[in-house]
Amino acid sequence: MRIVFMGSAELAVPSLRAILQGGMDDVVGVVSQPDRPAGRKRMPTPSPLKAFAEQEGLNVMVPEKIGDPDAVAALAALEPDLLVVVAYGQYIPQRVIELARYEAINVHPSLLPKYRGAAPIQWAILNGDAQTGVSIIYLAKKMDAGDILRQETFPLGVNETSATLHDKLSLLGSELLLEAIDDIRNDTVARTVQDEAQAVEIRKLAKEDGAIDWAQSAEAIRNRIRAFDPWPGSFCKLPNGEALKVWKAELEDGRGDPGELLDDQLLVATGEGGLRIIEVQPLGKKRMPSAAFLNGSPLAAGSRLA
Repeated sequence: MRIVFMGSAELAVPSLRAILQGGMDDVVGVVSQPDRPAGRKRMPTPSPLKAFAEQEGLNVMVPEKIGDPDAVAALAALEPDLLVVVAYGQYIPQRVIELARYEAINVHPSLLPKYRGAAPIQWAILNGDAQTGVSIIYLAKKMDAGDILRQETFPLGVNETSATLHDKLSLLGSELLLEAIDDIRNDTVARTVQDEAQAVEIRKLAKEDGAIDWAQSAEAIRNRIRAFDPWPGSFCKLPNGEALKVWKAELEDGRGDPGELLDDQLLVATGEGGLRIIEVQPLGKKRMPSAAFLNGSPLAAGSRLA
């Protein structure tokens, strides 16, 4: 089949690589987001998917709006049989979907209809789910609401972070995508309509979501720390008012006022239980074990994190 692949984020790279390595289909074009400023110098930087596609010698389009007439005409000229969408970052209108004979399918890293929208990986960890997974769906007018072609569950370990889970689900998604494309090629697709009564809509995360509220339970705070690694990170304030990022913590018994240090080794009281901080990042420095941080900045029991 003639495939146009649409994606931007790192999550999309394994899926495009899998199609190319599978050798069954012809990737006639790639659509990604335009280069955006990044880094301290704010230099225009290609998306991870665009960078990979150009490395593979593929034709890459980067329209500001995929529904603009020029972009639609350029896509139509590619005569695609199928559009494959993975973490593209724009709403794709129906007039674009209908350009392809088999329309468009999407790789979504959750067990739809749960976690429709942005950041499904983070929300699964944030809510303490025991499992998550990947869904391959048809694109529909409503975001992430299309019929399901394939779906597979994945156990969510208690130490999983968004960073580690992202990599695992991106690989699972690439494998499931090839199976879905084969289903389409062989006319063996079994479409499952999503149950709207079970739908869970989620919002996009913001930087301020990373602020730690010590009045929450230790388990809820630990889930947030795992969910917000690598972005936006979890942060609090030291007794001297300086910011401190928290990257790793473990549950322990402990009781006190929320934010109170229960010993001199960063055992913190929460709204329910204690939380032992294991890895931190002081302002302007790299991640480090808590023990290394305390060697240079000792904190006494009874002091408080804001």
